[in-house]
Amino acid sequence: MKRISLLTTLLCIWFCMACTTQPKPSQSGAVRIILDTDIGPDYDDVGAMAVLHAMADSGKAEIIGTFASNKDSLVVPTIEVMNTYFGRPAIPVGGPKTKGVSLTASQHWPDSVVSRFPHQTISTAKAPDAVAQYRKILAAQPDHSVTVVTIGFLTNLSNLLQSPADQVSPLNGTDLVAQKVKKLVSMAGMFPSGKEFNVYMDSTASIYCFQHWPTEVIFSGFEIGEKIKTGLKLVGQPWKDNPVREAFRIALANSAEDHYGRMSWDQTAVLIATYGTEPFFTTVKGAMQVNADGSNGWKDDPNGKHAYVKFKMAPDSIANFIEARMMHLLGRIKN
Repeated sequence: MKRISLLTTLLCIWFCMACTTQPKPSQSGAVRIILDTDIGPDYDDVGAMAVLHAMADSGKAEIIGTFASNKDSLVVPTIEVMNTYFGRPAIPVGGPKTKGVSLTASQHWPDSVVSRFPHQTISTAKAPDAVAQYRKILAAQPDHSVTVVTIGFLTNLSNLLQSPADQVSPLNGTDLVAQKVKKLVSMAGMFPSGKEFNVYMDSTASIYCFQHWPTEVIFSGFEIGEKIKTGLKLVGQPWKDNPVREAFRIALANSAEDHYGRMSWDQTAVLIATYGTEPFFTTVKGAMQVNADGSNGWKDDPNGKHAYVKFKMAPDSIANFIEARMMHLLGRIKN
């Protein structure tokens, strides 16, 4: 009896130790994501943040940083509103400390959202330096493990690449990115050629970033999000304490072009970062070329580090998939 009891005890101890050393289901296979957003001049960024938090709740993503590429005072507070609403108020934030773009929303939804919902930072100018935050976070990650998602201006990423070694890491910015980042997913450009807002608003940063970024880059261009309309189902929900719905409710009503829903550029970048391109899109490999005026061209190359996406699934089907996650309420999504 004593031998059986001892064996049972040892088995129980082993089982408990095995359980505690295994990764939690919500962390297993999660994509480590840093989101860089200009949230404010447009409101599809709000939808993108909702999708990203839904993916974090389902265990597909781990959000390790959320940074403002827009210097407007309400951008970091708006980011914190979203992080706090979805139960992650401690996610690091930051903003540009160099010259850059400062734009607010013509529909005046950010001031309403920031006035109604909890956040900590009073203005973007009071937030930490985004480059310093990038360096600190990246230095602490496993090699080739981070996916950076940019859905705004390329200001922070250009500054990061040009940052020198410091007490956080002996590597300069380009080498640090090459060591720690797996890929960059960017809502930027028009393909195969055109002129798109995120690129031309800080064209100097865009040129430097896309010429020097050392890892794979996947672009979701203007022509993709333009055809994916979301927001009407979300606004039709009865929730009055949801900042995602509040932003879309105000902005849709004040945007004549959004009668059938808002074009969903930024959500596609988050979708690609967490799910991959399949089954939604196919890719064309090559190299994006940014011109001095902020327009872009494209050169096909099967061995290129860049790729842009083309529709494989119907835009309406992708819209339904995205909006279901935009309507996510904490803890209620399973995939």
